[in-house]
Amino acid sequence: MTEKNAQGNTGPYEMLRNGVWSNYIRPDIARDLLRCEEQCFLFNSLPPSQTAKKQAIIKNLVGSIGENFTLHSPFRCDFGFNISIGHNFVGNFNLTILDEALVTIGDNVFIGPNVGIYTITHALNPTQRNAGIMAARPVRIGSNVWICANAIILPGVTIGDGAVIAAGSVVSRPVPPLTLAAGNPCRPIRPITDNDIITDIIG
Repeated sequence: MTEKNAQGNTGPYEMLRNGVWSNYIRPDIARDLLRCEEQCFLFNSLPPSQTAKKQAIIKNLVGSIGENFTLHSPFRCDFGFNISIGHNFVGNFNLTILDEALVTIGDNVFIGPNVGIYTITHALNPTQRNAGIMAARPVRIGSNVWICANAIILPGVTIGDGAVIAAGSVVSRPVPPLTLAAGNPCRPIRPITDNDIITDIIG
């Protein structure tokens, strides 16, 4: 087991993953946030032509990632070790993943620019919020999903296989498989069917 994964399986991280409300403003968490921020800074500082170096940083940063992935700069996450990504992944510019809980992404997922995936939530009561009381809920994104530009995925959401999330959507509820969903709050618009197959492709 690597150090990054060991950190994610102990103490406060396990509490976060299980949705336990607590004060997570702690030196060990601050250390790991800084480590991840440093790695994201290095990744974002490299020119696009340095593909091998950029991919090596991501492979070391996240819990797991499959073959054939493209991740454009800038990219930001909080810990990295709570992120699991399948094969053939595309993450466009300015993808942000706050991975205090597990974020699981399937195969063949396209994510547009300026998308935020958030697992962390703070206490509504201002006194508790100022004291650092927070909790996290996992996010699961199935395979063959397209999340369009400027969408926001909130804590605890599951997006089914083959779904499409329209641009600018705020997803606070589960999205069924093979469904086009849109809006704020995001709601299912219609099923995705064989009628959506494009037949007039040239070349």
